Amino acid sequence: MRIIKYTHSCVRLERAGRALVIDPGIWSEPSALRGADAVLVTHEHGDHVDALRLAGLGVPVFAPAAATIPGVETQPLTAGRSRELAGFTVQAVGAEHAKIHNGLPDCAHLAYLVDGVYHPGDSVYVPNATVSTLLVPMHGSWLKMHEAIEFVRAVAPERAIGIHEGQLNERGLEGVNGWLAETNPVYRYLAAGESVEAA
Repeated sequence: MRIIKYTHSCVRLERAGRALVIDPGIWSEPSALRGADAVLVTHEHGDHVDALRLAGLGVPVFAPAAATIPGVETQPLTAGRSRELAGFTVQAVGAEHAKIHNGLPDCAHLAYLVDGVYHPGDSVYVPNATVSTLLVPMHGSWLKMHEAIEFVRAVAPERAIGIHEGQLNERGLEGVNGWLAETNPVYRYLAAGESVEAA
């Protein structure tokens, strides 16, 4: 399986001529969706789902059952269930959106384990499963640096790749990458369009 990183939280998984795209938001490149067979959305925030792009895409879009994405017909997913999507085994994990203030945001949210690759969305929820590649959030209004570091340690993946960096400038990106790499030797950062082969 090939893992291709796009801006912010968008990741494309490719294998045997098929492609599954996770969280193609408003900041990610349109090319992430070219030739996609299916799309997974962790939650309804614009940095994770670009409704205008998905509305005319013509491929199935899977999202949490209670998610509201205007203009996009979605197929519902629920926590604890597994499905075969575009040739990948997807397990939906019941990870709530991390809170920012006063219990908010309070939207439908899932994380996904896809053949060993774990995308937590806007959470640092530790799944009860073996993870080969962890997609670790680097920055967010809901995230502290120590939480990202401890998240990698708690999941104990073979490899961790940074995501959710769309609001960082170059100085911030350098600082966060430095902390994650120094504290977790399995960590690496991929710029938009770079890829790695999954273990």
